[in-house]
Amino acid sequence: MTMKPLKILFADDDLKYALILKRFLEAERYEVFYAGNGRIALEQYPDVKPDLILLDINMPEVNGYEVARRIRETDKQTLIFFLTDRTDKTDRLEGFKVKANDYLSKPFYPEELIARIRERFTGTDDVPADEIYTFGNTTFDYANNELRTSAHKVLLTSRQAEILRLLAVRLNTAVSRETILEQVWGMASHTNSLALNVQISYLRKALQNDTSVQIDSLMKKGYVLRG
Repeated sequence: MTMKPLKILFADDDLKYALILKRFLEAERYEVFYAGNGRIALEQYPDVKPDLILLDINMPEVNGYEVARRIRETDKQTLIFFLTDRTDKTDRLEGFKVKANDYLSKPFYPEELIARIRERFTGTDDVPADEIYTFGNTTFDYANNELRTSAHKVLLTSRQAEILRLLAVRLNTAVSRETILEQVWGMASHTNSLALNVQISYLRKALQNDTSVQIDSLMKKGYVLRG
């Protein structure tokens, strides 16, 4: 049976940041509806019927607090997360006062948001509890950050698992460095690019027990997992 994707209504007036996070969420197979401000979010809400609402606080026309208040007048069930650079205690208290379910302070790693979403939705009919990928003689358990090859088991870090998942989903197809950097680190930069090189080296070492699998570097195209 094919599970329906989790529907997320995401409101943030920082377009560049929002599009990066939106792509990251969509890579997790979530269906994301973007709103550039609070007014648009309120207009979209009845049609989208989201499972989760992500709200920035400082938005033009209608701020995040007011969006949450209006939605909570008729909807007590849909989860609401605030994503904001306002970290003062009074701001956090205001967020929970309007019945928000979580509050993430910017900047945060996208993996943290994904982890909190999974914590809330794992075990429901909307989000698969795990993902298992097989390539060559290796099994990759994404949910548990685990690689198994015959009698060998290797535990990956969360970041390594995110990178390998992007490659496994597109097995034998190139994935650009820019895609990996934006979806795993949130942005492409020289520092993050160097970190990606290191993580790829770790993944190659983790896969060395399976000679039928390899991660190739392609000039100007990124990486490809072959298996």
